[in-house]
Amino acid sequence: MHLFSYVYLPFGINVLDLNCSILGIPIALKNLEIVMKKFLAITAILALTSVSALAQQTKGTLVSVSGTGEVRVDNDQAHASFFIEEQDKDKDAAASRVNQKMKQGTDILKKMDPDGKYATRGYYTYPVYAETNKTRTITSWRVGQTLELTTSRIQQLPATAAAVQQVLALNGINFGLSDATMKSLEAKRLEAAYKNLQERVQIIAKAMGRDPADATIESLDVDSANAHFQPQPRAFAAASMMAKGGAAVQETSFEPGEAVLSANIVAKIKFNQEK
Repeated sequence: MHLFSYVYLPFGINVLDLNCSILGIPIALKNLEIVMKKFLAITAILALTSVSALAQQTKGTLVSVSGTGEVRVDNDQAHASFFIEEQDKDKDAAASRVNQKMKQGTDILKKMDPDGKYATRGYYTYPVYAETNKTRTITSWRVGQTLELTTSRIQQLPATAAAVQQVLALNGINFGLSDATMKSLEAKRLEAAYKNLQERVQIIAKAMGRDPADATIESLDVDSANAHFQPQPRAFAAASMMAKGGAAVQETSFEPGEAVLSANIVAKIKFNQEK
């Protein structure tokens, strides 16, 4: 006794499946190989049709794509701040000591680092009042001055700082990139951003079923270097008191760290009509 049944396949194809009901196992499938070949062929045709239809739908599409690039480099410049502060009942006496010590400190710095750039960042004088006196009687005067050093001699900086700390106090230090280094890396960061942009255009074109060669740039916007300069210093920024009695100060250690220069490019890409 034989039972005949139909196995239904997608797209309306069916196969007559002949089974032996006595043994309970299939004996043969007539023309299965031919039918499966037809099925695979139809599947391939539909896939190609789907891709072609997607490509037709994306003709003339305008896509906004962004690309980013980064360049990492060791910091090669330091900004150190030194200060002196004096307090005395006599304002002139306090100012004289500040002026004298700042001159001594500046001379030491210029001797240790003659190529450094120096700038006075502040000079202040203000009265100190008695806390319990309701008449606000001036008890003394506080005078101070700050000097900033910008230098590329990072390796020598610990010795320079230790020498001047015999007179001035180190108020803070941070690291970054010199203008020359930033300018020299301009091309590299833009090249990295444009390469990333091209890679993303290829990925998008593939997803849209288009040839990347069909893409043309309609517009291109490049962010400025200053907006993407991201210094990552490991800064020594704790004020340190100068040595008393002119005693030598032990050298500290500085870790300049690295900086990241990044760029961002935004392009409007248009997929042309297929030829």
